[in-house]
Amino acid sequence: MYPFLHISLFGWHREQPTFGPIMWVAMVVAALIMDRNFRRAKLDADAVGMVAFTAVAGIVGAKLWHVIDTPIEFRQMGWQVLWDTGGLAWFGGLTLGIAALLFQGWWAKVGALKTLDLAAPAAAVGYGIGRLGCLLSGDGCYGIPTKLPWGMSFPHGIEPTPLGVRVHPTPLYEMVMGLAIGGYLWLRGAKQRPAGAIVGEYLLLSGIARFLVEFLRRNPKVLLDLSNAQWASLGSVAAGIVLILWAARHRSTGPEEAVVSEEEAA
Repeated sequence: MYPFLHISLFGWHREQPTFGPIMWVAMVVAALIMDRNFRRAKLDADAVGMVAFTAVAGIVGAKLWHVIDTPIEFRQMGWQVLWDTGGLAWFGGLTLGIAALLFQGWWAKVGALKTLDLAAPAAAVGYGIGRLGCLLSGDGCYGIPTKLPWGMSFPHGIEPTPLGVRVHPTPLYEMVMGLAIGGYLWLRGAKQRPAGAIVGEYLLLSGIARFLVEFLRRNPKVLLDLSNAQWASLGSVAAGIVLILWAARHRSTGPEEAVVSEEEAA
């Protein structure tokens, strides 16, 4: 594992946490995908700027949710926990990130739900790449011990595993699922869909993926033998189903359909 990158330049030395550069790569890739999606939809809005603003909002939300989810760290570290390199909670980032996109979509006159639809593939792929940073850092997001042949150990990670213990590489699982969901949503977006349909599928699929992987992660159970993240995932699944059903019942009327409707009315 490589929790830190050792940089030396003209006598200047620095240890850079690996997660930061990986997060930057995830943001750049997400921005490129969203920009391409805007172009495909023939929109002139600043997709790259939207991704940058949303990424900052997502990081803030992830840190705040982590503090709420694990108050013991706040009691131990104080406000320092907010800018510590670890502790990014998926649900907090998702919630504040969606709020940021909704605002920007409204502000740019693209439409709140349409903006979320266009951002969904980028969000899934960006999340998947970001999990690679967790894997390389060994930041404690790995899973429970396993004897499966692909089990991994993190002896030099930020939160090292016990000597000789191999665990589920759950960040790798989430990376694969994130990339697969992003690819699926990109293909789904090739045809015009009702507003809210794509982001509904994103919430549904990402919620299911996170709910399942939590059975292999180390997070503590809080209620009915489920973790906080699993309860948040169930909320994501429910919101996704509601959006999909809502989109199916409120299909946008395109120009051709409007002409037909006017002719029928006459």
